[in-house]
Amino acid sequence: MKSIDKFYSAVTNGKHICVGLDTDIEKIPNHLKNSDDPIFLFNKSIIDATRAEAAAYKLNFAFYEASGIEGLTSLKKTIEYIGEEIFIIADAKRGDIGSTSAMYAKSVYDYFKFDSITLHPYMGYDSVQPFLEYKDKLNFVLALTSNKSANDFETLTLSTSEKLYQKVIAKVNEWNKQFANCGIVFGATQIEQLQENIQLIKDLPILLPGVGAQGGSLEEVITLFKQHHFTPYLINASRSIIYASNGNDFAEKAAEELKKLNAEIVTLSSAQ
Repeated sequence: MKSIDKFYSAVTNGKHICVGLDTDIEKIPNHLKNSDDPIFLFNKSIIDATRAEAAAYKLNFAFYEASGIEGLTSLKKTIEYIGEEIFIIADAKRGDIGSTSAMYAKSVYDYFKFDSITLHPYMGYDSVQPFLEYKDKLNFVLALTSNKSANDFETLTLSTSEKLYQKVIAKVNEWNKQFANCGIVFGATQIEQLQENIQLIKDLPILLPGVGAQGGSLEEVITLFKQHHFTPYLINASRSIIYASNGNDFAEKAAEELKKLNAEIVTLSSAQ
């Protein structure tokens, strides 16, 4: 199955929770830390417990790069263990120009075999083009993020009276016309802005971080999407799932948390 088809297969079948494997060695259960590869062992247990319910997995490169070669080895082993059936996102926030961007794309898509990546657009089209050339992949471009400092730049008003993030969304819609393999990242904490711009987003797939530990409301997001009959979205949940417990039952508690989120989505989506 093509990468982009895996995304649409999940969301069409009502799966919308992306499990963020932002695995911090300091936060995993102590009984795992004496193993040869504690990060992979933790990830493997989470994947085993959540595979049936997860729409996707997202791996944040920083949590693996921090451990050097060993961390990148854990990253690759995790991707291989997830396998080819479930959509996998590289949360790497790349965006450079020329041959540098092409090498980033080659790393993420050819070597690590991810289905998707997060990109920042602030160097313009040529910084994302090498990723778009992988026609079967799905590229999530940062529009309006969930962090408080998003206001430093993303919400600035341009001379055209547009906000900067609105200009980004408009550009991503333009880029999407070529291969239909673009999406956006829009923070779940920015619910008013999401409401105001849902028509501008059109049918671009959305990756929404910020639900749970960052304070975004699952109910508000699902209610909004239901009102607009919008289905191509993934809601990322990292800490609230993978660190639901720090004991021997950490994987079981992660599965319970994921099931709870999925059940809430079903209830909200079917509400009159």
